[in-house]
Amino acid sequence: MDDNTFAQPSGELKNRDVLTLLDFTAEEIQMLLDLSEKLKQEQKQNIKNPLLQGKSLGMIFENASTRTRVSFETGMTQLGGHALFLSPRDMQIGRGEPIQDTANVLSRYVDAIMIRTNSHETVEELATHADVPVINALTDLYHPCQALADILTIKEHKGQLNGRKAAFVGDGNNVAHSFLIACAKAGMNASIAVPKGYEPSDKVWQEIKRTAENNKTSLDLTHSPQEAVQDADVIYTDVWASMGFEEEQSKREEAFSGFQIDKSLCSYAKPDFIFMHCLPAHRGEEVAEEIIDGAHSVVYDEAENRLHMQKAILASVIE
Repeated sequence: MDDNTFAQPSGELKNRDVLTLLDFTAEEIQMLLDLSEKLKQEQKQNIKNPLLQGKSLGMIFENASTRTRVSFETGMTQLGGHALFLSPRDMQIGRGEPIQDTANVLSRYVDAIMIRTNSHETVEELATHADVPVINALTDLYHPCQALADILTIKEHKGQLNGRKAAFVGDGNNVAHSFLIACAKAGMNASIAVPKGYEPSDKVWQEIKRTAENNKTSLDLTHSPQEAVQDADVIYTDVWASMGFEEEQSKREEAFSGFQIDKSLCSYAKPDFIFMHCLPAHRGEEVAEEIIDGAHSVVYDEAENRLHMQKAILASVIE
């Protein structure tokens, strides 16, 4: 196959950091969606696209991962590149080396750095000092790569995104933050239902509201799951106790009583709604088995799309 027939990034996002989707325009997100769809089609046709031939990605993981590690590592391999798994116990950063030094040194070795860490400030500091793109693979505030894969999944199942309604039910966490931002940038209306005391970060919420206003989409925060899910095209949830909050499991189970995604709650949504979850899921807690394993669930398509979207991100930002 002639090289010119391969899917190619536009070039407009070269050397860009991917810290939060607040930094990206609706048009830039659309470019990533378009490229991910083309790369997915190539992969399904077993077409080898060497977009990142000879390139390397450093992957720093301070937290456990299945989908993120496998999708980034596989994505680099499929595009002809190489990924290096780096855990704090394998790096001097685990022994107190400053982020600044780590950023400067890794920039001499690799073409991009992906990091999954607890503090968003760590990612920002890494990006400040790195000379190569830094990709946020999850922090306490944002999970942009997941949200982009989510939007890709909705587009595949619902076609037109503009005017669709998405409902997030559960904890106002990092996944919720990024998903709501992505919805607004994609022209989707969104509602989020959380128990009192588990609202999104106030600072991030104000940014989400501004994003919705700028993109002329509606955004609602409620404590009623039924109200949020009313006429929704998409229902999304996440675990009640995210990484770092496991010790609050029993407390959260009590607080989130009534927030489980089950048939009763889903009856308020549109008949052809799709159910989404970033995984891993706790069946019988935030979602009933009948829903996550039922006909409306697209969770495995969603998980697969992490691979295709990650490839689009990598191909777009690596020079």
